[in-house]
Amino acid sequence: MNSPTDTAEPSATVPPSEPSDAVGALLRGAVEQARAAVIEFSGDSVGDYLGVEFEDAAAATHRFLATMAGYHGWQWAVVLAACPGAERPTVSEVVLVPGPSALLAPQWLPWEERVRPGDLRPGDLLASLGDDPRLVPGFFATGDPAIDEVAAEIGLGRRRVLSAYGRDDAAQRWHDGDRGPDSPTARATKRMCRDCGFMAPLAGALGVMFGVCCNAMSADGQVVDYTYGCGAHSDTPAPPLIGSPNFEPYDDGLLEVVEVAVPQSSDAPEAAEVSDAAEVPEVPEVPEVPGAPAPDLSAS
Repeated sequence: MNSPTDTAEPSATVPPSEPSDAVGALLRGAVEQARAAVIEFSGDSVGDYLGVEFEDAAAATHRFLATMAGYHGWQWAVVLAACPGAERPTVSEVVLVPGPSALLAPQWLPWEERVRPGDLRPGDLLASLGDDPRLVPGFFATGDPAIDEVAAEIGLGRRRVLSAYGRDDAAQRWHDGDRGPDSPTARATKRMCRDCGFMAPLAGALGVMFGVCCNAMSADGQVVDYTYGCGAHSDTPAPPLIGSPNFEPYDDGLLEVVEVAVPQSSDAPEAAEVSDAAEVPEVPEVPEVPGAPAPDLSAS
């Protein structure tokens, strides 16, 4: 026979998620109490009433629109609590929370993740990370001039140099960039930089795929992919001669003056005879007499 302790099961009491009618009515009707709590906490920065929602069987949250400058879309949340038989709710918490349309700051990122290419300006300092995967320790001086001089000539006299990951990262970035084979400029031509006279190859492992453009009319001084190309290739032919022939310009408004000899008729009088008939007689000079009036020549 089983004992009562063997058959009895512990009863678990689960608190109701909804309040009783009395507690619910008490919490819903405490709108002005919640508003007064916001005013006491932050002054007159409470706006329209937005509603109430129950947290559990003994607590509810009243929400008001916040009218504080710089907090557009934020809400005041006032948590009220009341137990069965209570005559007045208790203010548990007053907080300012973002609403659906609130303006929020972007997620915080460390500075090494915020800096982007092109952000560096004259005078700025940008230190590389100590554990930067793009760099590895370089060659350190040994004290032997024969070794150290050769190491400096081949570029090993530096504290850190590019790692294999750093070279691959740079090569992929250059290949996918504006001077790579998929750029609009490269797709518009059939000629490539690998056989261009203006291209100077890079040294080392990166020289397998990249060089520096030395054409002032193109990507001068920039790293270009060997499969990149442009219209200023050294083998670009001159355009064919098209258009009108190279004639001398002709001015329609220019008049050309030409002297034409007029033949004389035998019946026409000679010019000498006509000129003799038209001669005007000369007027004799009258000597001047002191004090005498000037002679009147109009009557002659």
